[in-house]
Amino acid sequence: MSKDSEACTFGMLCHLSALSGYIIPFGNIIGPLVFWLIKRNDSAFVDENGKESLNFQISVTIYAVIGIVLSFVLIGIPLLIILGIATLVLIIVAGVKASQGESYRYPLTIRLIK
Repeated sequence: MSKDSEACTFGMLCHLSALSGYIIPFGNIIGPLVFWLIKRNDSAFVDENGKESLNFQISVTIYAVIGIVLSFVLIGIPLLIILGIATLVLIIVAGVKASQGESYRYPLTIRLIK
């Protein structure tokens, strides 16, 4: 299934903009939300990727809060490290797939936005 260049670019931005969360508080949710809201009505591909990215970032935020709570009993520290590394890798993989016009489904994602 061929996607146009603009749809692939915005699909990729829906995923990669989540990296702003490493710099800006809640940037991991705000970045994908902005790109998704801008182009969701113009392209089904962008709509699909935006929802997927937002669902993953909301899930990661929930997992991070759980990890922070578990840090008080020390098990959360390694979980947060693993979560941070896995999130970074998965965002990059999803961004590359979207730039190639392919859909990507993140693992362990709570699908809140349908």
